[in-house]
Amino acid sequence: MTESPAPPPASTLDDRKWSIVLHISALAGMIIPFGNVIGPLVVWLIKKPESALVDRHGKAALNFQISSTIYFIAMGFLVIVFIGLPLLVVYTIFWFVMVILATIRAADDEDPGYLLSIAFVK
Repeated sequence: MTESPAPPPASTLDDRKWSIVLHISALAGMIIPFGNVIGPLVVWLIKKPESALVDRHGKAALNFQISSTIYFIAMGFLVIVFIGLPLLVVYTIFWFVMVILATIRAADDEDPGYLLSIAFVK
């Protein structure tokens, strides 16, 4: 008989707060170049030894933000052929919505659920 995997340990309020900060720090990318990667990276590196929840959310956030940076750069090149600008607008709205949804999910102690994320950090 196979046993189902044990559920992850319940998170503390402090863990959830840091997970929220981790996801919302990606909005720094709206002001600072590559801030969308640097913000979550800094929080993740500082807090991952203390919390499995922050470690899990940090990996998800970093994977999404690195993927998004690659997508933004590719769309920037596609501006030359005139399809990049509409793609940039649509993806920017998608990116913003995904960051907000992941932040809400972190507050509710759920997995972030980022879409279109490549697993760079495992």
